[in-house]
Amino acid sequence: MPNNTAYFWFRRDLRIEDNCGFYHALISGKKVIPVFILDTNILDDLEDKRDKRLAFILEKLRELQAIFRSFKSDMVWVHESPLTAWKQIFSQFGAGDIYANRDYEPYAIKRDLEIADFAYKNNSHFFDYKDQVIFEKDEIVKDNGLPYTVYTPYSKKWKTVFHAKDFKEFPSQSELHQLLSNHFAAVPAMEDIGFISNESNIPKMNISNHQILNYVETRDFPAKDGTTKVSTALRFGSISIRSLFRKASEVSHSEKWMNELIWREFYSQILWHFPNVVNQSFKPSYDRIVWRNNEEEFHKWCEGKTGYPMVDAGMRELHGTGYMHNRVRMVTASFLTKHLLIDWRWGESYFASKLLDYDLASNNGGWQWAAGSGVDAAPYFRIFNPSLQVIRFDPDKFYIRKWIPELNSPEYPEPIVSHEFARERCLKTYQSALNTR
Repeated sequence: MPNNTAYFWFRRDLRIEDNCGFYHALISGKKVIPVFILDTNILDDLEDKRDKRLAFILEKLRELQAIFRSFKSDMVWVHESPLTAWKQIFSQFGAGDIYANRDYEPYAIKRDLEIADFAYKNNSHFFDYKDQVIFEKDEIVKDNGLPYTVYTPYSKKWKTVFHAKDFKEFPSQSELHQLLSNHFAAVPAMEDIGFISNESNIPKMNISNHQILNYVETRDFPAKDGTTKVSTALRFGSISIRSLFRKASEVSHSEKWMNELIWREFYSQILWHFPNVVNQSFKPSYDRIVWRNNEEEFHKWCEGKTGYPMVDAGMRELHGTGYMHNRVRMVTASFLTKHLLIDWRWGESYFASKLLDYDLASNNGGWQWAAGSGVDAAPYFRIFNPSLQVIRFDPDKFYIRKWIPELNSPEYPEPIVSHEFARERCLKTYQSALNTR
């Protein structure tokens, strides 16, 4: 390969528009080959061979490949571990600089260090860029340089810095003439890589002005189409985070919606500064809790058979669609950790296996919030009453009846535990652990 050729490695950025790393590769003066690696380190751990997330990724890759081919170029894909994949790519097409957008999960950090070292040993460079967040790492910290661990002051500082800067988007879609002319193999079907064909069925996004304007009034009611459903697109980068904040800036009364996007950045920087939260409670004292971890009750929770309609509807929605309304996520997570006293890590892992929009930082942050063990979390004595949640957020039971057609029939189970008993048991268990010196 001539030294004026480089690679762009698509990962969590499956789009042409406003793609920071892709843009920098295209304006580098080199001809660019797009690359995607179907990472066996990740795929081999997927138990569901019909995984809708993989179906979504392959759909997006085909869309990208069609665009590249319209420019007489193409995408290289490899089904391997990243290091093995890059060895194959360099062997087949020659060494070249690798461009990518940064990821902040522990596995991704370790992976990229390995690939950067590989590139260096082959007289090439690994260039990475900020793309999936507005602010990363130490860009939003306290005046003393320490990271924020409470959302409200973090968000205030975030907004101050955001409004003081002129954030530009990256017109990568205007530079596609820099792609290398070539033709490679078509993006594989799921069967080609050991999976079973499936449709992704990703919830349709709605970021209209009307949806954002009414978000604050509608977002907590799962029976309403009151959210923008951008989470899956953000997770895989098929939409730019910069475009969403620009949209928020253009719509009046959008602060609540913007705050939810900032929560995502808050959890991302928590994961960066405190990677131990992947397996440990952010508050160490919460790892002293003696969880019941009753496997039979856990399976009933997974199956949506706890006898609590809001919880069961949420779990059935998750199974049926790969999605769960955010209000219901809080209720189901609180129920598992506090009513059943099952370790938040069990629930987090289960959500990770099912959610289309699974994001390690946000999923971990949400579960630790529900358990009380995380940053700026709900206090341990805040225990959602699932029945009152129905009265407040699904009073006509439209959402519940959609997912529980046998409600009020002999087929629907009695509550797995009484709320009053579970609440007292939870308080005693938490108090016993947290008061231990």
